[in-house]
Amino acid sequence: MTNLDQEIVTAKGLSKTFGNLVAVDNIDFCVKKQECFGLLGPNGAGKTTTIRMISCFLEPSSGALTVLGKNTQENPRSIKSHIGICPQEDNLDPDLTVEDNLRVFCRYFDIVGKEANKRSEELLQFMGLISKRKSHIDELSTGMKRRLMIARSLLNQPQLLILDEPTTGLDPQSRHQIWESIHRLKSEGTPILITTHYMDEAAHLCDRLLIMDDGKIIVEGTPKTLVQEYMGVSVIEIDSANSEVEPYLKAKGLEYEKTATHFFIHGQAAVSLWPEISKKFGDKFSVLRMANLEDVFLKLTGRQLRDA
Repeated sequence: MTNLDQEIVTAKGLSKTFGNLVAVDNIDFCVKKQECFGLLGPNGAGKTTTIRMISCFLEPSSGALTVLGKNTQENPRSIKSHIGICPQEDNLDPDLTVEDNLRVFCRYFDIVGKEANKRSEELLQFMGLISKRKSHIDELSTGMKRRLMIARSLLNQPQLLILDEPTTGLDPQSRHQIWESIHRLKSEGTPILITTHYMDEAAHLCDRLLIMDDGKIIVEGTPKTLVQEYMGVSVIEIDSANSEVEPYLKAKGLEYEKTATHFFIHGQAAVSLWPEISKKFGDKFSVLRMANLEDVFLKLTGRQLRDA
C-alpha cells in the first residue's frame, strides 16, 4: 500500500439505529490519504448520522469504525483533537470579532498566546479574510462567514477535514472561492470528507464519492466513472407536453424516464437518433447535452421530494 492509499477512515459493517429506525445500515467504505471524498444522498439517507459517527459524536450500534487509525469508541478524545469539522450551521460568536472567534476557539486545542495569534492570522490570510479581522460577525456576508467557519476548522492543522454542506446558500463567486481553498488544502495533503447537495460541486471537488439512500450505499466510485457507467456520454431531454413523444420513444424501443415536464433518454441508441429526434420535435422542445452526476443521482435515488 502506497502512502496515498493509506486509509484515514475505515468503516466495516457500520450501522446505527435509533429505536426501530435504521439510520445507517451495514455500510463499508474508506477515505484515503490526500483525497477529497464525497458523501452524497437525499435527505434522510444517513449522511449526517455517518458524519456524526466519524466525528465521534455518535457511537455506532454495530460494526467497526476507525478514524486516523484509531477506534472511534475507544479513542474519541484523541480523534476529535486531530480532526477539523465545519458544520452546516453558522455557530460563530456574534459578540466577538473575526480574529477573536479564531483565537478563542484555539483554546479548545490548547493553542494559546503567540501561537494562537500566528495561527489565526495565517488562516485569515489563507481564506482571504485578513482585511476583516477586526470586523464583527454581523458585518460579514454569508460567504465570508462560511470562509471563517472553514478557517476555524483548520486551527488545529487537522489530519482529516470534514466539511458539511460548505457552500449551501452561497452565490457562485463565493462558492468558487471556497472550491479554490479546498483544492489548495487537498494539494497540501489534507484529506477531506465532504457532504453536499450540489452535484456539480461533488463532481468538481471529489476524487471519489458514494451515494447513500435509506441508510445503505447504492454506488461508489469516481464522478467520471459513475456518469459513464449509469448514464453514458449524453442525455436527451424532450418536453413532455407533446403527446407524440411517448409513443415515438416506445416505438423506437428506447428506455426513458418521464417527469411532469420532460422525458430523459440516455444511452448510445438514443444519441444516434438525435438528428431524427431534433427534426421531429424541434430544437425548442428537445436538447442533447452532456450527462452529469446529477443525472446519476436522480436516476438512482428518484426525483420525489424528501422530508428534511
